[in-house]
Amino acid sequence: MAFSSGGGNDKVNATINIVPLVDVMLVLLIIFMVTAPLMAHKVQVELPEADLDERPENAPGPPPLTVAVTENGDIFLNDEPVTLQLLESAFSVEAQKTPQPPVNIRGDQTTKYRTINDVVNTAQAQGMRKVGFVATTEVR
Repeated sequence: MAFSSGGGNDKVNATINIVPLVDVMLVLLIIFMVTAPLMAHKVQVELPEADLDERPENAPGPPPLTVAVTENGDIFLNDEPVTLQLLESAFSVEAQKTPQPPVNIRGDQTTKYRTINDVVNTAQAQGMRKVGFVATTEVR
């Protein structure tokens, strides 16, 4: 606040002093002028647009891929007979989907573990994240 320096008047001059406000504004202007070029990217890149499915929380996920392995080593994908190479190709296609379907592996009780292990390793090598086993509960 500014006070009058006059004779016997005891009146107070209640005007706002603008000088500090102007000083602060000039400092902010200089700061923005210095930092603005730093915020601009030097290399211009066209970013791809994401195609995100807006799904409600309770929406059902994709149906799982069911791989059945019989006792003699035959492999079935969703009840269709396939070879290990065709299974690998199917897994690589399904791994690219969003959201990714889970893989359920059903093995016969007497199937050799090596065949089941080959199927699991093939699924994981192709990028399938959710690989699980299907079993039945023991009846007592």
